[in-house]
Amino acid sequence: MALGPDVDPRAAVADKGYASKANRKAARVRGIIPVIPHNANEKNKPGLFAKAIYRGRARIEQAVGKLKRFKRVALRCEKTKRNFASIGALAAAFVLVKSVHTA
Repeated sequence: MALGPDVDPRAAVADKGYASKANRKAARVRGIIPVIPHNANEKNKPGLFAKAIYRGRARIEQAVGKLKRFKRVALRCEKTKRNFASIGALAAAFVLVKSVHTA
């Protein structure tokens, strides 16, 4: 949860794999709001959950999934930072063009 000296996150968004009391407590101790869905078998579930913030996480996961459809991105065939960033930008451009041009 520590992102750097000048970064103070307001929310920690995670999936059900991180839905433990210890993770939620660690976030609250640092002044971060945990946005983690509760497990079905969890006791003492609060009735309030920030679905709007959690939807943003889903969009990010979907975008990463679309980028990983490109083999060179998924397998990280480019070893240098500059070349990998270029391939990633090219893959993102292809994804953007495909989403805009759906005819």
